[in-house]
Amino acid sequence: MEDNELRKWDSEDLATVRIKVLQGHSESVNSCQFIQNTQKIFSASEDCSIRLWNFRTGKCIQTYDNLHEVNIPQAHSLPDGSKFLTCGWDKKLKLWDAETGQCILEKTHEDFLTCCQVSHDEKMIACGSDLGKALRVYDLQSGECIFDCKGLHESSITSCKFAPADDKVITTSMDRSAKFFDLVTGTPTIKLVGHTNIVSSCSITSDERKFATASWDKSVLLWDVATGMYRSQGPSALKGAHDGSISCCSFSADGLFLVTGSYDLSVVVWDVENSVQKMKLQGHFGWINDICFSEDQDWLLSCSKDKTVRLWNIADSDKIPIVLENKKAQGVKVIKCSKCAKPFSMSQLESFRDVTVCVFCRLASPEKSWLSFSETSEQSA
Repeated sequence: MEDNELRKWDSEDLATVRIKVLQGHSESVNSCQFIQNTQKIFSASEDCSIRLWNFRTGKCIQTYDNLHEVNIPQAHSLPDGSKFLTCGWDKKLKLWDAETGQCILEKTHEDFLTCCQVSHDEKMIACGSDLGKALRVYDLQSGECIFDCKGLHESSITSCKFAPADDKVITTSMDRSAKFFDLVTGTPTIKLVGHTNIVSSCSITSDERKFATASWDKSVLLWDVATGMYRSQGPSALKGAHDGSISCCSFSADGLFLVTGSYDLSVVVWDVENSVQKMKLQGHFGWINDICFSEDQDWLLSCSKDKTVRLWNIADSDKIPIVLENKKAQGVKVIKCSKCAKPFSMSQLESFRDVTVCVFCRLASPEKSWLSFSETSEQSA
């Protein structure tokens, strides 16, 4: 983004994070997403509309109205923006052509739909229901129902997501559990229980090693589903940052960070490796319903019951004084990357074998070993 465009952005005074408030929906905004390589923003609202926004200007560039008879609790766009999926309290699941605005697939269910998603390979769509507690998976092209799993949970399904390999659908529920439904065997294979209240949302890293569940009990649980260590050791918990129920969560592309949104009106970015809060962002005036990182992790997108979508620029968050102070207080070492000169954090427990290069530089040159036995200095705020 050009400098003259950045000057138009508002600022979060305490955190010095630039923000953009996208206004236009007339009711609660329930889901949001970056699409077309972060060139556009996609949002869905209780006002039964979908809006597309220009990422750089924050202006609404397309509106699709009257898509359902009542509330759209969730919607999901294909990454290229060519099609998008919506579900509604009118018991309908609909697939739309974004260019023409025409509905190209419609499925009617027995009760309210609460969530929906398109698979990463764009071959399947899934939805979860309220009273029926059912998960349904359809072939995106033919519209044929592949799986109809009624009573998957003991209470309403709150979210459904395809695993990165598209071989499983993960669901969360008001019954305080999360389940992995295997699309090869057609059966649920993993049930995770540990929260003391409704599990509202979940997220899984691209390598499928870390899995997070967010709950109304104000905590996030992290599960090691790759090795199965959770069976013997249980999950680890992220808590203490939110004063209200946590409504949504999402991992960053590299899996090192997790962002959560809450009914306490705040957004929290967590350092997953060190299990500590990195920073808290405030500005919404209503419950936060959905949140996500951009692919390059420089931006956060959140939407709220206050009828707005907010875009947060966190590219230089490691340089913010309050972030550096939090890291020091929590015993996290802040190190200056010897390759790109940007600050990054590590646990004090790793000081016996310091890494002097940040994860992005290590990923750029995976053939090299960046481990150094030399002592590194902690950066001052």
